Amino acid sequence: MTDPASPVVVAVDEQDELVVDLDRWSTLAQAALEYEGVPTGELNLLFVETDSIRELNREHMGKDRPTDVLSFPLDDDDGLPGETLLGDVVVCPAVAAANAPEHDGQGHHRGSVDDEIALLVVHGVLHVLGYDHINDDEAEEMEALEQTVLLAHYR
Repeated sequence: MTDPASPVVVAVDEQDELVVDLDRWSTLAQAALEYEGVPTGELNLLFVETDSIRELNREHMGKDRPTDVLSFPLDDDDGLPGETLLGDVVVCPAVAAANAPEHDGQGHHRGSVDDEIALLVVHGVLHVLGYDHINDDEAEEMEALEQTVLLAHYR
């Protein structure tokens, strides 16, 4: 049973391009939140079709192409007392599958679809928590943290 004082991840599979293990990925997302010291809150983890992520990418990022992951942090003080909505992480498994071979050998990545989805889940959670990779220093910090979380909670 989940500790009521720990973050909650609500995972939803809205695609049928690949089989997704919602329990596995929500557990990894929760571990990433806990690793970063997030005591409570709710994160939505959505797996979507290529067309859906393309539309989100166009609408929110101004890029008219599919992508592998998008993060939407929330800072919502309008919830019920004690509730914190952290944000949404949206993953496209089909794009992840296409990109997986490119990351083979980077960190602990072995080029598998599962390795790619694991990386995207952790990457998305870190974006929700305020991490970014706009400059080289931020990118190095975020990549090192991704690898630490993956080694501790995925491998």
